[in-house]
Amino acid sequence: MNTLASTRFPTITPAALADLQARVGKPVRRPEPYIEVATRDAIRHWAHGIGDRNPYWTAAGVAPPTILFALDRVVSGYVGGLPGIHAMYAGTDFRWQRPIRVDDRIVGDSVLQALVEKPSKFARRAIQQIYRTTFRNQRGEVVCEADSWCFRTERETARERGKYKSDGPHRYSTAEIVAIKRAYDTEEIRGATPRYWDDVTVGEAMPEVVKGPLTVTSVVAFVQGWGSLYVRAHGLAFEMFDRHPALGIPNDFGVPEPPERVHWDEAMARAVGVPGAYDYGPERVAWLGHLVTNWMGDGGFLRRLNAKVLRHNLIGDTTWCRGRVTGKTAGGVVTLELDGTNQRGEIIAAGTAEVALPTR
Repeated sequence: MNTLASTRFPTITPAALADLQARVGKPVRRPEPYIEVATRDAIRHWAHGIGDRNPYWTAAGVAPPTILFALDRVVSGYVGGLPGIHAMYAGTDFRWQRPIRVDDRIVGDSVLQALVEKPSKFARRAIQQIYRTTFRNQRGEVVCEADSWCFRTERETARERGKYKSDGPHRYSTAEIVAIKRAYDTEEIRGATPRYWDDVTVGEAMPEVVKGPLTVTSVVAFVQGWGSLYVRAHGLAFEMFDRHPALGIPNDFGVPEPPERVHWDEAMARAVGVPGAYDYGPERVAWLGHLVTNWMGDGGFLRRLNAKVLRHNLIGDTTWCRGRVTGKTAGGVVTLELDGTNQRGEIIAAGTAEVALPTR
């Protein structure tokens, strides 16, 4: 018996929505983060989890800016309210003020910023739930301010509407795998060679970065660096389900598991209206960050990354991250336009960035 096929999921009720609306503007209880200190090991695990091979991160004791996802759960998509209503992470607008250095202790304080109801092709209605998180280091300095958002959708409605169609996982030829390997082999990491603001031209393309093909193994590799939201084992899992009963969705063995399993469990993904298991959205945002830090070099500073995930990145998909220069302003600042496109030619992530570069 397919337990999920017969499971009836909750819907968005006026009372539950009113309860959540009452929390707008109020501080959010800080969930225990995966890591609190950007140790050398934590930096290495994050870089490896997103596939960033720049040796600068460990050699210089500076963290990739997007490590903030591992240092805070709210910015990663942890949401409260609307029990039993699916949450799909959809983007983050990071605004960094200073770099994160080895052994910095970073604490994020969050406020529920807004709730916006929007029509949804995926599930008829969606509630955009927006949080603002301010990150401070052990000296009390603001490291970054970030707005992140999820869309809350009714699993039942999404399953019935079934917007997302798929011909199944892409079957790769030997030639395609060779081409992907070649792209990894030739990936351009600017590194210690300065990229001067003076030499940048508006309209120039950034060297692309390939990610994938996405596998359950690569999803696990990301979780090793990021930490997940609800993955717990044994007694810790049952304690979590006691505190949050709507998180415990029975699998085919009748055992409660969290909805986060959409990222490796095909049946659970289909139960929320997606044709198959898919990646974690923060990973794709981090990939666009990786694209930028490769391009700017070790002497640049990523001031802002505003990225949205637009479609599901399914197991078996490959993402090509690309960008171009859209502007230059005084003070050495360059603006960039970014996107991630899969092997079907679909844009699955897009965003913009601001980088401060050295000048001659």
